Amino acid sequence: MRTTTVEILKARLEKGENIRLIDCREPHEYQEFNLGGLLLPLGKIQTMQIEPIEDWKEEEIIIHCRSGQRSLMAGLFLESAGYKDVVNLAGGVLAWKELYGDAPPAL
Repeated sequence: MRTTTVEILKARLEKGENIRLIDCREPHEYQEFNLGGLLLPLGKIQTMQIEPIEDWKEEEIIIHCRSGQRSLMAGLFLESAGYKDVVNLAGGVLAWKELYGDAPPAL
């Protein structure tokens, strides 16, 4: 599994790239602040309730959480399920907020 940084993600989003972004936090965390990704909590990924992303197996998927730990675990589960290009966002939402405050990405 590769990793990426919030700086790289922000630059790619600002360029208008179509990014498959998964937020593996819990719904209440997503409601407080999110980067605009698909909410798919770690628990659902661990139990393979991943129907919304079934057709993403061959595409790059960037996965994030609060700090990068849950997304690392989620990424390993996805890789074991046959997803070919899973990327963990280093530092997660905490890293985003440290650099950019509460400003959501420009989508």
